[in-house]
Amino acid sequence: MHEILTLQLGHRANYLATHFWNTQESYFNYDPASEPSRIDHDVHFRVGPGPGGEDTYTPRTLIYDLKGGFGNLRKWGGLYDQGDVEEDLKTLWNGSVVKQKDAPITQSRYQRALDEGLGEMPKLSSQDVRYWSDFAHVFHHPRSIVQINDYELGSTILPFEKWSSGEDLFGSLDREHDLLDRDVRPWAEECDQMQGIQIFASADDAWGGFSSRYVESLRDEYGKTSLWFWGLEEAGGRDQRTKPSLRTVNVAQSLQAISTLVSMYIPMALSPNLPPYVQMDQNSPWHVSGLLSMALETITLPSRQKPGNTKRGLLSDIEAALNVNGNQKIADLQCSVIVDPSIQQTNRKSIAGAVTDSRLPPPDSQGLVIYEDEMEKAHSTLDMDFSSGKPSLTALSLRQWDKANHIFGKVESIRGLLTSEQEIDEEDQATSRKRRRLASLPNVEKYYDPLPYPLLDSFPEIFTKAERVTKTAAVHGSLSTTTQMSKRTQGLQNLVLRMTNVADRETLSNALGEIAEAYKEGWDSGSDEDSD
Repeated sequence: MHEILTLQLGHRANYLATHFWNTQESYFNYDPASEPSRIDHDVHFRVGPGPGGEDTYTPRTLIYDLKGGFGNLRKWGGLYDQGDVEEDLKTLWNGSVVKQKDAPITQSRYQRALDEGLGEMPKLSSQDVRYWSDFAHVFHHPRSIVQINDYELGSTILPFEKWSSGEDLFGSLDREHDLLDRDVRPWAEECDQMQGIQIFASADDAWGGFSSRYVESLRDEYGKTSLWFWGLEEAGGRDQRTKPSLRTVNVAQSLQAISTLVSMYIPMALSPNLPPYVQMDQNSPWHVSGLLSMALETITLPSRQKPGNTKRGLLSDIEAALNVNGNQKIADLQCSVIVDPSIQQTNRKSIAGAVTDSRLPPPDSQGLVIYEDEMEKAHSTLDMDFSSGKPSLTALSLRQWDKANHIFGKVESIRGLLTSEQEIDEEDQATSRKRRRLASLPNVEKYYDPLPYPLLDSFPEIFTKAERVTKTAAVHGSLSTTTQMSKRTQGLQNLVLRMTNVADRETLSNALGEIAEAYKEGWDSGSDEDSD
């Protein structure tokens, strides 16, 4: 069934994952008279018996968070019976018991409306969302919930910030419990043919260190399994201003420790330069994670398609298209919301047969370029770039960007909008791939799906255009491996030399230098110089 197991490591990762699971839940179609869902639910959900013996679908995921990070979410949720805990305790201890309880966290209005099955849901705001569980739609299996009691969320006395703290925490927990045996193996053994493990985690705090040790154990146990790491980073937020050096060093350590072990490492940070149609609170984790989740969910959509609908792309297929030379595992994530699909489709069709100079800026608003050579693909410069919070590529002209960067591999996922390009691309990709590689042209793989992105009532109202009227959005997402990663890693290397202690400086700097070299291989930056 090509299942994917998800690991959610940390509070920010759980915000991202909650949007992801809400979207997956929306794809279930409960009306037997309507058209079947295009999504293979078995990829991300497990089937198990509920308390009444009926089949229930729960996410195939593990959720780690610190004490106080789960909000009102209960481990036993509403699907499974916890039993009589007090009676169980009496069998273990016959003496007197003194109960100490924290003040209960009140349930949000939104969650109460969900539990009561109200038809009209209350409108959410940033003030309403105190925890990621405040806007969660799905029930989780009890063994998905893993609370870490060694640290408390938001503690100023013992903050969970240093990368080494995460390493130490994983080491102590693993010695006591063997986390893979206790947490991962029961899920993995339920899979018939697991296509991979996706890991959501923040890379700029102690969860980066925790993730690095976790990934190391996963790679030892599942040597040939696809491991995808989505590394969240703060970009210009409140914490970034107060502790920039610590977060920078944490990012550098996560990059060098994790990227060499995983199949794909995707940095994720909100760009400060957002397009005009996005109006959001950049200090709200609910807002930020919603936008990031839209890009993540769109680019991975091919991995959960039912066979026969549209072209299916497993995680391994996407990796092969991106990691062209075998050592380019760090990919840039970009995304655009197509604000008026009807106009965009007209624009694309009107220039589909045109011949333009590849050195000129694109004629349409989404950055579409049609090259003279039939082996050249349309290159899209999307208007939101989530790669480590660097400015949007729309701040540069296409000509400057093309000369500054070489694309090794690129995967695009276009949803909610079908154009005449789809038929052309699907026929051409299989025959042109070898010729493109021989001609040293970028490896481009495109996936199309008519399924738009659902804008649920749990999704923040961050768009100013008509998507809120239709409750859906056409989205264009991409992952790419480019020479830009070499420049970015070298910049990080220079910062690390000034910020880290002497003992770690040389090792970390050398590791970053090796990563940077992998994105120079086989590419001469002078080869794009104009000859005229």
